[in-house]
Amino acid sequence: MSATEVILLQRIEKLGQMGDVVKVKPGFARNFLLPQGKAIRSNNANRARFEGERIQLEATNLKRREEAERLAERMTGLTVVIIRQAGDSGSLYGSVSPRDIAVAAAEGGLTVNRQQVQLDHPIKVLGLSEVRVVLHPEVTIRIVANVARSVEEAERQARGERVGSNDDDDDDDDQPVIGGAFDGAEPEFDETA
Repeated sequence: MSATEVILLQRIEKLGQMGDVVKVKPGFARNFLLPQGKAIRSNNANRARFEGERIQLEATNLKRREEAERLAERMTGLTVVIIRQAGDSGSLYGSVSPRDIAVAAAEGGLTVNRQQVQLDHPIKVLGLSEVRVVLHPEVTIRIVANVARSVEEAERQARGERVGSNDDDDDDDDQPVIGGAFDGAEPEFDETA
């Protein structure tokens, strides 16, 4: 397979800046870059068209980046609460998806779609997790996803308290002591009954 040359219409992480001519795999170009308007095929006609529209594209990009930066300043330190069912060990019955985080962020005042939410790893346990939200190709913020079984538990986690199966481990007196019952002695039975 030969690589496909495209002209980037915006910055793509780990690929290049706006205006760069890069070689990518044909499927990546055909299925992602071209349909989403992030790039155009590199040929003489498209190069001429891009150079003619470059100033307008850069101005539009600058305007969008400034809007994203203003939004990022307002949303710094945002924490979203996600209520999920979990087992006693704190493991979720399922996992938290980018869509779940996008919905919770919208309730918190930050309107994003699920494609903008970047999870470094799946969230499968209760607790606080840091999540990246890409507002613009050049502007990324970090929000905290507080995954809990109830609102009260989420508030306790936010204060820094440890929540989970080890909450009541301070009281070991309530636990029955196992052992010592069969330490070699014959059990005594009351045969009068």
